[in-house]
Amino acid sequence: MTHSPLSPSYSPRHRWKVLAAGVAANAAFSVAFSGIPMTAVLMRTGYQLDNATLGLVLGLMGLGIAVSELPWGLLTDRWGDRPVLLIGLGSTAIALVAMALRAAPSGQHIPGLGWLAAGLLLVGLLGGSVNGASGRAVMTWFEAGERGLAMSIRQTAVPLGGGIGALVLPFVALHFGFAALYGLLALLCALSALMSWAWVHEPPIAPRTKANVAEAAIASKTGPLRDARVWRIVLGIGILCAPQFAVLSFGTVFLHDFGHAGLATITATMVFTQVGAMAMRVWSGRWTDRRRNRPAYLRACSALSVALFAALAVLVMAAGTHTADSLALRIALVVLLGVSGVCVSAWHGVAYTELATLAGAARAGTALGMANTSVFLVCFVTPFSIPHLLALQGWPMVWLAASACALVAMPLLVPRQAAADQKVAKTALSRST
Repeated sequence: MTHSPLSPSYSPRHRWKVLAAGVAANAAFSVAFSGIPMTAVLMRTGYQLDNATLGLVLGLMGLGIAVSELPWGLLTDRWGDRPVLLIGLGSTAIALVAMALRAAPSGQHIPGLGWLAAGLLLVGLLGGSVNGASGRAVMTWFEAGERGLAMSIRQTAVPLGGGIGALVLPFVALHFGFAALYGLLALLCALSALMSWAWVHEPPIAPRTKANVAEAAIASKTGPLRDARVWRIVLGIGILCAPQFAVLSFGTVFLHDFGHAGLATITATMVFTQVGAMAMRVWSGRWTDRRRNRPAYLRACSALSVALFAALAVLVMAAGTHTADSLALRIALVVLLGVSGVCVSAWHGVAYTELATLAGAARAGTALGMANTSVFLVCFVTPFSIPHLLALQGWPMVWLAASACALVAMPLLVPRQAAADQKVAKTALSRST
C-alpha cells in the first residue's frame, strides 16, 4: 500500500498517539480475553460447569481468534489499520452486549451452554482484528531503531488488560454478575474504537535511514506465507505461549484447588504476573533495540522458562499429590507461579518485532496474523488439554508439559539462520554509511 504524503496535521509526535490507540485497542480486548479466565472459579459455579467443560469454554475465545487472525491480517495489509480496527472493535462491542443480554446467569436462570460457547467464540472471531492491525501501525509509523521499543510497548497492552481484568472482573462478576461484566467489556471496546477513529491514520512515507536499510536487507522477498524463516518463528511463538496460557487460564484454579489460596491472594498473584510482564516487555524492547540482540534475548527467556516450570513441577510434587498444607510451601507456590508467568510473558514484543522485520513493514499485518493464528490455536488447545493432564498425573504433569513446550520452542524461535540474518543486516548497515 502506498502511503499518503506527510499531512500538516501530523506532527512528528503523532506516531505516539497511533501507538497509544493501538495499546488501548489491544488492552480493551485483552481485558476480555485474559480477564474472563480470571473468573474461572466463579464461572464454574455460576454456569455449573465441570473442569473439562470449563477448559473447553475458556478455549473457545482463543479458537475464534486463531481462525480469524490471518484473514484480519491480510485485510489489514490491503485496507490499512484504521478500517480494520474500527470494524473489529465496534462489532466486538456489539457481540459483548448480546452476551450480556442472552448469555449471563442471573438468579435461578442458567443460560444454555451453547449461548456461552457461541458468544465467546464470536467475541474471539471479531476481537482478533486488533492484533495484526495495531502491530502493522507500529511497523509503518516507527523507524527501525524504535520498533523494538514501540512493539514491546504495544505488547504491554496484553498484560495491562490482563492485569485490569484480574483486578476488576472477579469483583464485578462476584458482586454484580456476568451481565455487568460483559457490559463493561463492551464499553471498553467502544471507547478504544473512538480512540482509533481519532488517531489512527496512514503514515507518511518512511525515511530511508541506516537502520531501515539494514532491516530491509533481511526482509522476506517471497512474502511471509512462503518464507520458511517466518514459519519457524511463527511456530516457536505459538508453542512458547502454551505455558503462558496454562498460567492465565488455570493458574487461578491451581492456586484455589491445590494451593488453598483465597480470592485476594489469587487476584494479587495474577496482577503481579501481568504487571511484571508489562515492565519486562518495555525494558526488553528498549534493551534489544540498543544492543541488537533479539535472538539472544529470546533464547534466554526460553531457557529460563524451561527451568522455572520444571522447578514448579518439582515443588508441587514435594507438596504432595493432593494439597499443599504448609504455609511456607503455599507461599513458595504462589511466588514461583508468579515469577514463571512473568518470565514466559516477557518476550512477546521482541519476538513480534523479529518476525515483522523478517516479513517487512508492508506485509507485517500478514506475518503478525500468522503468529497470532499460531498463538490462539495454542490458546484453544491449552485450557482444553489441562483437565486431561490433571486427570492423568495431576498438577506436576501440567507444569512439566509447560517446561517441555518452552524447550521445544527455543530452537524454533532462535534458529541458526538468525545469526546469518544479523550478519546480513550489519553488512547492509555498513554499506549504507
